[in-house]
Amino acid sequence: MEPTHVRLTIPDSVDPTLLMGPADSLLRRIEGAFDAMVTVRGNQVSVIGPTDVVDQVVSVFSRLIRCVEKGDVPTTADVDLLIGQVSHGASEAADLSDDILLTYRGRAIRPKTAGQKRYIDSIRDNTITFGIGPAGTGKTYLAMAMAVSALKRRDVGRIVLARPVVEAGESLGYLPGTLQEKLDPYVRPLYDALFDMTDMEKGNALIEQGVIEIAPLAFMRGRTMNDAFVILDEAQNTTPDQMKMFLTRLGFGSKFVVTGDLTQRDLPGRNGLESARAVLGGVDDVSFVDLDRNDIVRHSLVARIVDAYDRAQGAHAAGGAAGRETGRHGE
Repeated sequence: MEPTHVRLTIPDSVDPTLLMGPADSLLRRIEGAFDAMVTVRGNQVSVIGPTDVVDQVVSVFSRLIRCVEKGDVPTTADVDLLIGQVSHGASEAADLSDDILLTYRGRAIRPKTAGQKRYIDSIRDNTITFGIGPAGTGKTYLAMAMAVSALKRRDVGRIVLARPVVEAGESLGYLPGTLQEKLDPYVRPLYDALFDMTDMEKGNALIEQGVIEIAPLAFMRGRTMNDAFVILDEAQNTTPDQMKMFLTRLGFGSKFVVTGDLTQRDLPGRNGLESARAVLGGVDDVSFVDLDRNDIVRHSLVARIVDAYDRAQGAHAAGGAAGRETGRHGE
């Protein structure tokens, strides 16, 4: 079969050196990921190879061009994300260009996948949004960006960040220190996301003033959250009663976002995230957004790790079912 040959023209508004990266590092990344020959001369990108591979390479370059046209400077991490998306057939959202927030370093935060775009739109359009998906899909980070953005626009007067205090196979209860020092390991991921969007000095000042509050879920009982953007993280480690308690804290002028990963549970039995979906699935102004491996924006290895664990769990479940069937026949 004759190889397919496609020429892609880089628009005059796009600097080719930004597409190729320093010392052609981005171009080399793309060449190494696909079984195709890629050559660049001036504003022409020539791709030769099997038709399906050529289509994927052209898709990567087309998305990179749109990225540069929006004013971004692509990195190797961005290219790895695009390569992963087109390799797994992930469709591109119609428009991912809207900025959620400019960080204090001047970097734009915006959705990078179609699933993240749905998640952001859901947070904008609904009072309560559940973001459910594996590690690395941006559930907490994007929710935090939306919260900080709402605070800067004065849509809300405060941000409340909550997590259930559940150890991931380890016990921290007997460590020395104050209550806050004991809680810090549990809420550290929320601090990390916050300080990526505001400088540490300003972030700590907002925490000291009570404008941003980080607290364990148990401390929410009996409160009413008015004029607040509230994020409940790691919701897979809540009980159904805790989830009901949290959701009924909703007050006027507030927005709730609940995030969780059902594959990383540290509590036995049914959890609050599953029960909420069963109970609230048809309730107006409550939205459930499922993110998957195509929405993972961390190192490309994270997606492969998630896939490997999914396959192992599927094989384990199939083996268990086969064993039960054999047992029935032997009775």
